[in-house]
Amino acid sequence: MSEIAGTSVAEGLGDRARELDAVDPLAGHRKLFALDEETVYLDGNSLGALPAHVPARMAEVIGREWGELRIRSWDESGWWTAPERIGDRIAPLVGAAPGQIVVGDSTSVNVFKAVVAAVRLAGEGRDEILVDATTFPTDGYLAASAARLTGKRLVPVAPGEAASAVGPGTAAVLLNHVDYRTGRLHDLPGITAAVRAAGALAIWDLCHSAGALPVGLDAHGVDLAVGCTYKYLNGGPGAPAFLYVAERHQAAFDSPLPGWTSHADPFGTTPEYAAADGAVRGRVGTPDILSMLALEAALDVWDGVAVEAVRAKSLALTDFFLECVAAYVPAGRVVPVTPEVHAERGSQVSLSCPEAPEVMRRLIERGVVGDLRRPDVLRFGFTPLYVGFADAERAARALAEVLAEVPAGARGAS
Repeated sequence: MSEIAGTSVAEGLGDRARELDAVDPLAGHRKLFALDEETVYLDGNSLGALPAHVPARMAEVIGREWGELRIRSWDESGWWTAPERIGDRIAPLVGAAPGQIVVGDSTSVNVFKAVVAAVRLAGEGRDEILVDATTFPTDGYLAASAARLTGKRLVPVAPGEAASAVGPGTAAVLLNHVDYRTGRLHDLPGITAAVRAAGALAIWDLCHSAGALPVGLDAHGVDLAVGCTYKYLNGGPGAPAFLYVAERHQAAFDSPLPGWTSHADPFGTTPEYAAADGAVRGRVGTPDILSMLALEAALDVWDGVAVEAVRAKSLALTDFFLECVAAYVPAGRVVPVTPEVHAERGSQVSLSCPEAPEVMRRLIERGVVGDLRRPDVLRFGFTPLYVGFADAERAARALAEVLAEVPAGARGAS
């Protein structure tokens, strides 16, 4: 028990955590994951936990579908249609109707496809691409490359200023739905409306929101979106990403990476490219079947789960964690950088801490696994399908204990 907070405070928060877990409608989902009771896993915003049934499914894929059926599995086991089939399973989690999401490639590759295709869709007379100035660096690198390829000017903007920065010269706007450092949730509906009113296309990176909160791609008129599946969707390390192409754009979607599997006649082997219909245009090469089917199996944990319920628990968890941190941690040692306002918060809590590298190292040694964003941000991701309120209380208590051991100003390894 931490000596930072009084025993009665700690006992009270511990009791509340147990009470909240007892009435949590999602608590039963924890048993669907391969987790141990010794570890508090708060890094699902980097790599989701393994759904417990996935190894058996992969043994079947490897042993029978690859090992026995071999090439026949492209037809008999449904390998060929997996990118669209799995896309349709992800669709309800991000508020999309079927037929608009294709799974495959990495997030980076899909960002490049989306930005170049958006510029082509926007047409002539628009000379700039707006990009989130606070974005994960790869998105910025790819947007810059797309700008060079298409002869456009790249303009970094703060997400909060995007709606006013977009204008008649803007072709496309690429933004992150949730900031990966701070956990700030940006105004997808409002920004999308402003972008479309200016005649530009809105592209959203959903890596830190897909599977954590309602997105509403169709309802809010998003043009294109990309997202990874290895975070809150628990698809596994390197799991294939997804690309959303709104139905209204599919007929004109011109991918900068036309591949044989997006051809209207993929086995015709003709030298001329003719794009297939629908979101299939987002495909490139041979699907990565092993990771694709691991993702498909992992999505079973979402059966019967409403993303709205996940969002409600996420907000309750992050509120409770912040309350415990405030109670246990001496004033001034950490400063929350994640917004207090629910409408501006994703599913993580980021704390600024000058000693962050050493603090996170010691937390992990204690079995509380978060992660670090240099130089001074401690990140704790709350995945509501398997993280409980007792986990949040234990993590805050461990943080206080570590800070009591680490002198102010001790940077440690980075």
